[in-house]
Amino acid sequence: MEESHSIVRRLLRYAWTFKFRIAAALLILCCAVAAELGGPFIAKTIIDNHLTAETISYGPILKLLLLYVGLLVAASLLHFIQSYTLQSTALRIIKNMRMDVMKHIQRIPIRYFDNTPIGQVVSRIANDTEAIRDLFISFMATFVVSTVQLIGIFVALFILDTKLAAICLLLLPVFAGIMYIHLRFSKTYISIMRARLSDMNAMIRESIAVMPIIQAFQREQRTLDEFETLNQDRYANQKKQFRVYGLSSRNAVGTLGALFTAMVLWYFGSQSLQGVIEIGVLYAFIDYLGRIFHPIIGIFDQLTNAQRAYVSAGRVFHILDVPGTEVTDAQEVKAVPRPEGKVKFDHVSFAYNEGEEVLKDISFEANKGETIALVGHTGSGKSSIMNLLLGFYEPTRGTISIDGMDTTEMSKQAIRKHMGIVLQDPFLFTGDMMFNVRLHQSSIGDERVKSAIREVGAEPFVLNLPKQYEEPVVERGSTFSAGQRQLISFARALAFDPAILILDEATASIDSETEGLIQNALKVVSEGRTTFVIAHRLSTIREADQILVLHRGEIVERGDHATLMQQKGRYYRMYHLQTGEGQSIS
Repeated sequence: MEESHSIVRRLLRYAWTFKFRIAAALLILCCAVAAELGGPFIAKTIIDNHLTAETISYGPILKLLLLYVGLLVAASLLHFIQSYTLQSTALRIIKNMRMDVMKHIQRIPIRYFDNTPIGQVVSRIANDTEAIRDLFISFMATFVVSTVQLIGIFVALFILDTKLAAICLLLLPVFAGIMYIHLRFSKTYISIMRARLSDMNAMIRESIAVMPIIQAFQREQRTLDEFETLNQDRYANQKKQFRVYGLSSRNAVGTLGALFTAMVLWYFGSQSLQGVIEIGVLYAFIDYLGRIFHPIIGIFDQLTNAQRAYVSAGRVFHILDVPGTEVTDAQEVKAVPRPEGKVKFDHVSFAYNEGEEVLKDISFEANKGETIALVGHTGSGKSSIMNLLLGFYEPTRGTISIDGMDTTEMSKQAIRKHMGIVLQDPFLFTGDMMFNVRLHQSSIGDERVKSAIREVGAEPFVLNLPKQYEEPVVERGSTFSAGQRQLISFARALAFDPAILILDEATASIDSETEGLIQNALKVVSEGRTTFVIAHRLSTIREADQILVLHRGEIVERGDHATLMQQKGRYYRMYHLQTGEGQSIS
């Protein structure tokens, strides 16, 4: 119950930002409803005062008819204004909410995404916020309009006949009970439907990303079966929800409407046996009574959207409630001085999951201008060390310092501002070559971009492109080879002139010719920088100042290439395996 109240409060908090627009829309709505409900009174006056009179005067009737038409036109115009105001306000609310979620995602620690499928996160930003939009646009507008209409209708009914209007008030608790039953049974089904939609989105995204693997290992049918299970579960719950809706919405309202209309006719019929009744009053009462059911049906029609939006709001707020790190102001990050690049790991241990340490008592120092190589079999902890250095995770024990300052006391943006990273699988963004090197950094001019491309040896292939530096890059740079993408990612890192350069298996997917270009460029660009290299190809780190050999999260050997070869330990065996038999250590 407390969670339900919290969701409602947070939704109202977003709406409160636009309270004046909403208040204006409600005022306009009241005027529109008043104009709309004036019609039956005018019809009653025409019937009782003019059409049933001994002498019919057409002048007053014409004036009343013109007033009636004028009220209809005014009501239509006012309804348009209030509808546009409410719906545009709802769009602004959702725009703000979507931006809040997107901003918060930038603050969420990487650890959260280790256990959360990306498709689910995408579904919450895209699909769930759209469902909340339906709440503000459809349900809020319908609920507000219907409530005002019901109030106006009952005011008119009490003016016409107090006793019968009081009896008609019994409709409200009856409808409230039907709505309660509807909401109670539908909530479970809608929650399951939203969860299955999120699961399906996650599965679709994963399937597209690994389609070559699925096809290569003949997993198509198995993937379809898994998707069908999710799809069938959503379909079954959707049918149950529709069944509840069909029994409790228009069907129930229509039946009650017919019964109460018959009751009104019987009431006025019995009165006619005892005396004269006003035909206009009968007409107006039946007209207003019929209008009661339209807003009720409108509310029922939007209950499903409201429940869907409510469930979606809970999912969106769940993301917003994930603890995040504060993002340092851009001007503060800009003012951070460039570090010397002295890095120290002091008895660092780390576990992704509690009790399962992947790094154990890691200690080493890297001075300015040195190249530190990390080698070891897959799962030995190489990438975990770099994740800690980049501030994606915090160490379980021990400290990591840059120029003597504990990284836990530093802004993550400040840490990364002077770091460059090149991954094994380089990522290029949609744009052109120049954009992919400077990445919105206005301080990096065209000449600096071209210089970086030239230094890493990418200039020959760039100049051979039809548009050279303005060559369009499609998503992920899929039209370029792995080596070409890697060279551009190297140019990107160099253009930012990092004090600390991280190469995470950056040469693993590159052919020998391209690797030679990169090795030549690295000899130049590593001058004055602290460089960390994670490498599978041990031939690429022979010139490293220090090589750390990792095994099951521990440093088991350290030294330069010559020293480690003389020890004839694990590094010696790995190096001999590669150079002698040409096998990868992974």
